[in-house]
Amino acid sequence: MRSIWNGAISFGLVSIPIKLVNATESRSVSFRQVHVEDGGRIRYRKVCELDGEEVAQAEIGKAYEDADGTMIPITDEDLAALPLPTAKTIEIVAFVPAGEIDPLQMDAAYYLSADGVPAAKPYTLLREALKRSDRVAVAKYALRGRERLGMLRVVDDVIAMHGLLWPDEIRAPEGVAPETPVTVRDAELDLADALMATLGEVDISTLHDDYREAVEEMIAAKAAGGEGVAPPEPGEEGGGGQVIDLMAALEKSVREAKEARGEPAEVTDITSRPAKKTAAKKAAPAKKAATATKKTAAAKKTATKKTATKKTATAKKAPAAKKAPAKKATPKKRTA
Repeated sequence: MRSIWNGAISFGLVSIPIKLVNATESRSVSFRQVHVEDGGRIRYRKVCELDGEEVAQAEIGKAYEDADGTMIPITDEDLAALPLPTAKTIEIVAFVPAGEIDPLQMDAAYYLSADGVPAAKPYTLLREALKRSDRVAVAKYALRGRERLGMLRVVDDVIAMHGLLWPDEIRAPEGVAPETPVTVRDAELDLADALMATLGEVDISTLHDDYREAVEEMIAAKAAGGEGVAPPEPGEEGGGGQVIDLMAALEKSVREAKEARGEPAEVTDITSRPAKKTAAKKAAPAKKAATATKKTAAAKKTATKKTATKKTATAKKAPAAKKAPAKKATPKKRTA
């Protein structure tokens, strides 16, 4: 692999000479723009707006367009004179758990190769330290005229670096989530869980680009004098329409996933669960009514018993009240 940048990793006072190589490559099929009438290649020419003449690449420079449209020339010497300590250095600034890096920040990926025999020992030291710490290194570096943020981690026996977007380059997800309030039932979640469990895990290395293969087959057929590939039959395209019955779609998905894995395509009737809950809820008021009736009857009985008790107590107290005046009357006659 051809290196695209040479420099060093700054690890405290340790400097590790390295080469930077691309860790990824695009395999997509590229097309050229042509004139439909005669198949002639369409090319873009760089033309000066002032004199209308085509300009060679060697005569093209940089400029910053001000708010009023004024062009401020910027030369390579101007950029080289800037105090940029990371111009030739990947400067490690911290070590953090990998979970603290937002995947939205992930950008291009590179491999860092030790540059020369003297770099092997410090390179291996950093690699093993990263492995043992179970952390990643956050670093700053400069590439293609701008300072960037990076994350260093270990892949097999190689230190890899992922370019990271700066935090202020990540947009807030405002207005992206559905604005209409939606309620998801437990039965729907159960089916979604079943589908996830049925699909299970996958070896990423076994996945491939079906569309690219179809494009390559179509190009090969046309190059051989054919008409390309037949268009798909109606209904073969991937579903992009609105799902009307979510439960039915989930059940069908679970069934098809099980069939693809050679498992029995039986799906537990989870849709009956809400009905049972509803029935239970409907039965609850009846039970409450029965309970209330029993409580009312018990209350009436209790009230009757209390009333009878009060009457009995009143009847017992009455004779005592009559006897009291008779006892008091006798002393009065003696006094007279």
